[in-house]
Amino acid sequence: MTVVAVANPKGGVGKSTLATNIAGYYASRGHAVVLGDVDRQQSARLWLQQRPAAARPIGAWDVEPDRFDKPPKHATHAVLDTPAGLHGWRLKDMLKLADRIIVPLQPSVFDIFATRQFLDELATHRRSAGVPIGIVGMRVDARTIAADKLHAFVDSLGLPVLGYLRDTQNYIHLAAHGLSLFDLSPGRVARDLEQWQGICAWLDGA
Repeated sequence: MTVVAVANPKGGVGKSTLATNIAGYYASRGHAVVLGDVDRQQSARLWLQQRPAAARPIGAWDVEPDRFDKPPKHATHAVLDTPAGLHGWRLKDMLKLADRIIVPLQPSVFDIFATRQFLDELATHRRSAGVPIGIVGMRVDARTIAADKLHAFVDSLGLPVLGYLRDTQNYIHLAAHGLSLFDLSPGRVARDLEQWQGICAWLDGA
C-alpha cells in the first residue's frame, strides 16, 4: 500500500486541495483509494460527503485526531490530510505511516517561515530518513514579487519541487461538488492538468 501524507503545520496553505486532488488522481488510475482527514476543519471529509455516486469511488479512512490508525486493508493507495500545527507525537505517528510526504507552500513570508521550521523538525526525525518529500507551490502568480521570493526559498531547500499551481476558481468549484481535476474531461482543465504533470509523475514513483 502507498500512503501519501499532505503536511504543513501552517493552516490555510492548500492541504485539503492537494489531498482531494491526489485522491482523485489515484481513483482516475483505477486504484482502490481512501482519503483520511485529521485536520480540524474536516474539509477533505466534507469533500468526500459531496462526492457524486457516479464519480470514481474514493473510500473514507476513519482516522482519529489523537491516533493515526492504519488505512483499511482493502485500499492500495491512501491519502492523509494532516492537521495544522503538526509536530511532536502527531508528526512521529504520521511518519510511521507515510511512504511519501507532500508539503504545500504559498508565496507568503509567514508560510515560508513556518514551512522552514517544519522541514527542519522533519529532518531531525530518524523515521523521515528515506521518505521522499516533495514541495508544491500553491496559488502562485508567476508575475509577482512574492512568487520570486517563493522560488528563491524553494531553490535553497534541496528538495524536489513537484509543481506550482495557479490561483484559480476551478479548485473551489470542483471542491463544492466533491470532484477533482481528474474527474473532468481533460480539455476542460488542460492548463491545470499541465501543472500537475510533475506531481503525478512523482506520485507514480518517477
